[in-house]
Amino acid sequence: MAADPERRPDPDRLLEYVQREEDKKRGGRLRIFLGMAPGVGKTYSMLEAARLKQAEGLDVLVGVVETHGRAETEALLEGLAILPRRAIAYHGHDLAEFDLDAALARRPQLLLVDELAHTNAPGSRHGKRWKDVAELLDNGIDVWSTLNVQHLESLRDVVAQITGVKVREAVPDTLLEQAESVVLVDLPPDDLRQRLKEGKVYLPRQADWASTNFFRQGNLMALRELALRATAQRANTEVLVYRHGRSIRTTWPTSERILVCVGPSPSSARLVRAAKRLASELHAPWLALSIQADLPPQARDSALGHLRLAEELGAETFVISGQNVAGEIVAFARQQNVTRIVVGKPVRRRLRDYVLGSPVDRLIRESEEIDVHVIRGDAGEAVPAPAAKRPLPAPRWRGYLAATGVLALSTGLCVSIFPVLDLANLIMVYMLGVMATAIWLSRGAAVFASVMSVVAFDFFFVPPRFSFAVSDVRHLITFLVMFLVAMVMSSMAAKLKRQADAAVSAGRQSAALAALARELVATRGTDNLLAVAKRHLEDVFKVGVVFLLPDASSALLVKAKTPGTPALHGKELGMAQWVLTNGKPAGCGTQTLPDSETLFQPLKGAGGVVGVVALEAGRPESGAQLAFPDRQRLLEAFLAQIAQALEVDRLEEATQSTLVAMESEKLKSGLLSSVTHDFQTPLAAISGSAEAIMVLGDDAAPGAVRGLAENIRGEAERLSRLVDNLLRMARLESGKFKPNFQPVPLEEIVGAALSRLGPRLEGRSVRVDLPADLPLLRVDEVLMEQLCVNLLENAAKHTPAGTAVTISARRDKDRVLLRVEDQGEGLPPEELERIFERFYRVRRGTGADGYGLGLALCRLIAKVHGGAITATNAPGGGLRLDLTIPVR
Repeated sequence: MAADPERRPDPDRLLEYVQREEDKKRGGRLRIFLGMAPGVGKTYSMLEAARLKQAEGLDVLVGVVETHGRAETEALLEGLAILPRRAIAYHGHDLAEFDLDAALARRPQLLLVDELAHTNAPGSRHGKRWKDVAELLDNGIDVWSTLNVQHLESLRDVVAQITGVKVREAVPDTLLEQAESVVLVDLPPDDLRQRLKEGKVYLPRQADWASTNFFRQGNLMALRELALRATAQRANTEVLVYRHGRSIRTTWPTSERILVCVGPSPSSARLVRAAKRLASELHAPWLALSIQADLPPQARDSALGHLRLAEELGAETFVISGQNVAGEIVAFARQQNVTRIVVGKPVRRRLRDYVLGSPVDRLIRESEEIDVHVIRGDAGEAVPAPAAKRPLPAPRWRGYLAATGVLALSTGLCVSIFPVLDLANLIMVYMLGVMATAIWLSRGAAVFASVMSVVAFDFFFVPPRFSFAVSDVRHLITFLVMFLVAMVMSSMAAKLKRQADAAVSAGRQSAALAALARELVATRGTDNLLAVAKRHLEDVFKVGVVFLLPDASSALLVKAKTPGTPALHGKELGMAQWVLTNGKPAGCGTQTLPDSETLFQPLKGAGGVVGVVALEAGRPESGAQLAFPDRQRLLEAFLAQIAQALEVDRLEEATQSTLVAMESEKLKSGLLSSVTHDFQTPLAAISGSAEAIMVLGDDAAPGAVRGLAENIRGEAERLSRLVDNLLRMARLESGKFKPNFQPVPLEEIVGAALSRLGPRLEGRSVRVDLPADLPLLRVDEVLMEQLCVNLLENAAKHTPAGTAVTISARRDKDRVLLRVEDQGEGLPPEELERIFERFYRVRRGTGADGYGLGLALCRLIAKVHGGAITATNAPGGGLRLDLTIPVR
């Protein structure tokens, strides 16, 4: 039987569902224990469940738990590992806070972090504990936490209206939506009030006050309903996601799209939260729009703050300019396929609103098929109009003075041509002046010019002249038509000017992006790409720029910097490293360390974060410009282009490295074939000695057998050293080997090398001179020990028996010099450098000594550590090998 095509899973939806599930697996999982109020048992329930997980063998760590002196809660902490808190000095007191860095280093399977809405002490990495939890989840650590329903951002206004208490600590609803599971910890209001009386929630004095205020019976009932609704809504979301992933048929509408309009008024925060609740109920995406036309700086900053609140709650934010508020909103809503618009109810009506209607009235009329939700605003929250928030009067009067000048010029021109032309032509001259005023000056100046042009025309040219009296009533109609035409022309000219300005702005942004892309495509090399990117960012955004790229150990290094920009130290470098690790912006204008004057943005490529850029605003207006959503989107487009260019350059380098590796493999094959005879010599000796032992059999003298066996062992050790050196060289030259740099004392390395070469150095005097104040060297201990072994073995191999070998070291500024000196014959000057070449062997007499690999390997190891090795002849005879290693 054929399957029902309507019930067959949609491949795209199924793939989206699978990808969502994979994203959940990559990050940490969050479980929130939600309650209606303090004292319902959220922490107790969390600890009980955690003990069960620990009994199952899970690694459970208590990051921070507030017991509030409750004995039954403290008893549940027994047997659980507890993370020590971090002390933060604040105004002479030490505050104990959750240690985020220690938790990240410990990496438990399950971490308990109580009170999700807690505000961290000043000086912490994040201002809120929920941001600490978000970073833990990004690093793949499972977290359990607790939350009261009044701390949900979208419910703050509702809770304040019910209880009369304004909640100051809030958690974004998106965190609740992202949680893998929400556990409702419920308790009847009567039982909670009984616990309050028994002192199990607060101390007696606090309990008496709470029972008559926040913990009133009606408040608790309402809060309980909010908690139940929030949990039910979360469960409904999970069902919808499940149905969507498996294409289960449902009648739920999926085309809803919400738009909330915000401005500088504090009541806009109420609109944002209401829109969030509406979007959550409808499971619809939502947008926030601010129309800014000649707003004062303080009002503009207030509007941008409301946009940031909407963005934090999950909205996509936009800023546009325009004078016709209702028309701009409707046009934007239709462009974005919005189905519902949320606006605020006007607190007070102006005289113009009674004549033409308020912007809300016009919005309702023009919206047609779009639903409009008008939300009540608090009259007490309306923004006052202090003088500080209004434009300075001087620039406004200058516009009116300029309009008066244009009017005077128009009148003078009309006076000069009045004897020749009739009145209708003079009206055209005034219309030209009004249009010029509308194009070059403000709307108010254009209206002023429209009115005064009628007055001037009447006074100077309409009979009787130089009087406002009108001899012909028909001229009154002329005045009215002239005024209306002037107003329409000024309005159209102003609108065209705004559209032209918007087109010019969009053109500039497109041209800036095109110029950046064009130069990046034509540029090669990381340093050159960063120089181009830095110049474009400086020109477009008027900011100081610092580019930081990670090295092989993921430590950030400054690669390009605007001259005069302050250097990054301590806290700033830590912020940049956090941005690199988490792939999120931090600093000025963000939710992470917003008090910083620098904005840190990640450079995200297709393969992950390739670097960090720090933007330092040279002027306050430059920093304010970065707060606009359109400027932020332009900045994101710039950074995406830069990250892509860096990633392409890195891929090209990787391709080149692959080609080099292929050539290296060919070279290794040739080298291995060239040393085949070096393998044959010890193998032949081993084979011959073994065959001799077999031929002699039981009749062989014990001394002869022992001598042959020692020969086998010696040649086997010789062969082992040859193979070991070859393998080490191959690993180092492959480029894939990652040294394990650790701080190690030099005396330990030298001591280990001397222990390994004990038999080879018998009969020789080994002098060791290592000062006690030498610093620790950050090196790969195994490689460095092999280097010392090769140096000492070279000295033992090429010097007469009984001569001394000297090992000494000293510090030279930022480097440590290690010297191995023997008392042999030394080398000809032309061979002092060649001895570090692979397979080069010094010829003494009729033959060559060794395989020519030991010192070549030493140079490779020194290069890996950023050092160097050289050979010179000692003044008194012998060879001196000097190794320099940087002190990191």
